[in-house]
Amino acid sequence: MIDDERAITKMLDMTLRKEGFRYLFTAHNAVDALKLIGKHGADIVLLDVMLPDQTGFDLCPKIRELSDAHIIYLTARASDLDVLTGFATGGDDYVTKPFNPLEIAARIKARLRRGGVTPVSVMEEKRQRYDFGRFVLDDAAGELLVEGKEVACPAMAYQLLHFLCKNPGIVFSKAQLYEAVWGLDGDGDDNTVMVHIRKIRERIERNPSEPSHLLTIRGLGYKLAKGKQS
Repeated sequence: MIDDERAITKMLDMTLRKEGFRYLFTAHNAVDALKLIGKHGADIVLLDVMLPDQTGFDLCPKIRELSDAHIIYLTARASDLDVLTGFATGGDDYVTKPFNPLEIAARIKARLRRGGVTPVSVMEEKRQRYDFGRFVLDDAAGELLVEGKEVACPAMAYQLLHFLCKNPGIVFSKAQLYEAVWGLDGDGDDNTVMVHIRKIRERIERNPSEPSHLLTIRGLGYKLAKGKQS
């Protein structure tokens, strides 16, 4: 938890411990946060934007250099530009204050459940290689290859693409995609899905504004076109 408002971190700490979490660490500025993550690692990072020594938007890429943690912005900054900036800097989720701490606990549990599959399931899933011609998602190696070259892909964009690759040709609404990938009811989270769809298109499409792989189906949602494409 990275937030300079001690009342918020105390409230979150109490709530999360009641919900069964034990390995919790708190920082009230960016410098201490990087030290904690460097020393202990992290599975989930709750990140405020307005910190005393630098913004969460500046801190997020530095966290990404140390960890593949799921980063949830918790902030009072709620403009569309702020939300887009949060995702653009490496955030996976964006929650505005005031918030219900039980909702944060539910989001964390949903994310951890997605990583809590059995070893057999992991091995079976990691054998998959999804070949769409121009791009290949090699889940055994955890790589996205575009025209034979590895392309960096943020964790949640990768998971969204992975879900679509497993279900080519099927149209999914934004709410269905949010629930499938983020693990919660997707009502009201259209922007989260749209931002990550854009991230994927920027990596796999020749022209992200005129996609030929990840298609928008007007009034319904999105689908990944079947088969290999040039």
